[in-house]
Amino acid sequence: MSVPESRPEAIELDGADPLADLRRRFALPEGVVYLDGNSLGPPLKSVAARVQQTVGAEWGSELVRAWNSCGWIELPARVAARIAPLIGAREDEVAVADSTSINVFKLLAAALSLRPDRPVILSEEENFPTDLYMAQGLAQLLGDRARLEVVPRNRLRSALDDRVAVLMLTHVDFRSGELHDMDEVTDAAHRAGALMLWDLAHSAGAVPVDLAACSADFAVGCGYKYLNGGPGAPAFAWVAQRHHDELRTPLAGWMGHRDPFAFSTGYEAAPGSVQLQAGTPPILSLVALDEALEIFSSVDVHALRRKSVALTELFIALVEDRLSGHGLRLASPRDPERRGSQVALAHPEGFAIMQALIDRGVIGDFRAPDLLRFGFAPAYTRFVDVWDAIAALGDIMTDRTWNRPEFRVRSRVT
Repeated sequence: MSVPESRPEAIELDGADPLADLRRRFALPEGVVYLDGNSLGPPLKSVAARVQQTVGAEWGSELVRAWNSCGWIELPARVAARIAPLIGAREDEVAVADSTSINVFKLLAAALSLRPDRPVILSEEENFPTDLYMAQGLAQLLGDRARLEVVPRNRLRSALDDRVAVLMLTHVDFRSGELHDMDEVTDAAHRAGALMLWDLAHSAGAVPVDLAACSADFAVGCGYKYLNGGPGAPAFAWVAQRHHDELRTPLAGWMGHRDPFAFSTGYEAAPGSVQLQAGTPPILSLVALDEALEIFSSVDVHALRRKSVALTELFIALVEDRLSGHGLRLASPRDPERRGSQVALAHPEGFAIMQALIDRGVIGDFRAPDLLRFGFAPAYTRFVDVWDAIAALGDIMTDRTWNRPEFRVRSRVT
């Protein structure tokens, strides 16, 4: 793809985009360039009506009967079946429940139980902090039976030894967008006798994933980034079928019971990944996620990946061509094969620059200590959005708009 020389040329690229019609299905405000779908995807236009139907025609009319008459009780399994093909999984291997953090806790505990003579959870310093926090909490709970060891990314291979029960990594680095080689890393873990747990929060829905093909053991992911399920949408957990007979969850809730409505005193785990469900499913959130996932029934994830690469390549090319001399440094891999669907630029004034951009209607986000992070969700991001974002960033850097006091005020969410 050639780099456009003007905004009209960028619009021409959108005219030739086979995925262009998907954007019409999203509720996006006019005048906004949204490059933060890697943090929170926008709603599909159909979601509001679907949730309203659930509230009014189902909950408001059927009341508790809706668990049966409207199929609420089957909703987690239906949503899991929609997610399965996006991550290379069988439907019965996926459970939709809780948050990514809680699912990390469950699967780390399950992994340790499968390797009782190995106490180490191994991860990297660059991993998403909540995954590390959950591992720390589990290790504190289990005492001598578990401990977390964290090493720099370049020391992971040498740290894989006969003490490691499970290697836990995020497939796409949340800061830089660097993409792990899933096949190679999983193989390295297995050759060391360890299990492999992948966090797919920044992969699912944007980067092709084939958990079965790489023989991974466990995976987790969230529903609110590229899956567009809404703020706090339910997460998913995946367990390879070969581990189902030995799987044991540390959070044994009634929805993970073999027969929840028998109300027996003793816990009997449901078969396979179903036991990873614990409490009552959050139906309104699940309905929103279910509706959002409908878009993936009409598009191949490999087509999304091709457009994602084209968008990020264009962004980087325009940064290099039009923004040199402003102190912006590419903090993501230059090779698209090693990059997810996001680009990070480093600058000492990154926070203020991003706030100035947001004020201009270009929404990305900031990650400490100095990263401007831009997500390119291929289902709705246009090539002209990339052009407009670079134009706005160029103006801000040239006239130093970012140096205004109001752009240095930090809110809790950055």
